[in-house]
Amino acid sequence: MTGTVWERLEGFRCTLGEGPTYDRHTDTVWWFDIPGRVLFEHCFTGGVTRQHGLPELSSALARIDSERQLLVTESGLYLRSIADGSLSLHMPLEADQPQTRSNDARVHPSGAFWIGTMGKDEKEGAGSIYWYRKGALRRLFSGITVSNAICFSPDGRLGYFTDTPTRQIMQVALDAGTGLPIGAPMPFGAPFEDSMPDGAVVDAQGNLWVACWGGHGVQVYAPDGAFLRKIALPAALTTCPAFVGPEAERLLVTSALVNIDPESPGADAAGGVFLVDLGVPTGKFEPDVLIG
Repeated sequence: MTGTVWERLEGFRCTLGEGPTYDRHTDTVWWFDIPGRVLFEHCFTGGVTRQHGLPELSSALARIDSERQLLVTESGLYLRSIADGSLSLHMPLEADQPQTRSNDARVHPSGAFWIGTMGKDEKEGAGSIYWYRKGALRRLFSGITVSNAICFSPDGRLGYFTDTPTRQIMQVALDAGTGLPIGAPMPFGAPFEDSMPDGAVVDAQGNLWVACWGGHGVQVYAPDGAFLRKIALPAALTTCPAFVGPEAERLLVTSALVNIDPESPGADAAGGVFLVDLGVPTGKFEPDVLIG
């Protein structure tokens, strides 16, 4: 895709930006710098970005209601007060495995939360993908090195994920009412060649928008896996997209600066957060997570 209109949110730089989530009720987007233990909050209405320190490595959150969020950390799921940022443990998650941390996560249309973990040192096969809903937690897939690209079709009947080093996105049939798998995962599209799939989101038409680690942007795929286009961005290590704006007409993309050669193309943009004007309502909003 050529001629993409984008801007960079200024005033900060993330070592490993991840997990953007948009709250349409307040026109606010949230994202993380995982190693920095920071949660960012940007309100588009006021144009102000705030930073909230966190006690441990954290990577994703979901809206519960107007007062609370469910925060995913290296040790569990925490209830977070939006008003004052206070945290209370809701449920442990790999708390007995200090070598792992949370990574990618997204809410299914049923209100279920899929949560991926990984080794802090990216140890092969140390991670898993879990399903959470109404206080119940199940492990869906294990032996994963870097969990990413968790997202769902608009009707909730398909789920997607990747183990990033494999370069292959997987697709699995789901029960639309619960978000639980009802079949075995199958390859979706062709393996990535010049980059690796990172975070992803699905639009209202069922197309996948996949951030490319090492690929300077976001690639878009049709529901049948066919490549549609690419949104080029200056940062090489783009990590995760999220649809934002009152009509989901923009795309926010996080990035990272880990192991970036300062002389490489786009090095000065590494770790930035980018806002892409898509021109028309394209995306869809993530539902609230059900905790009880």
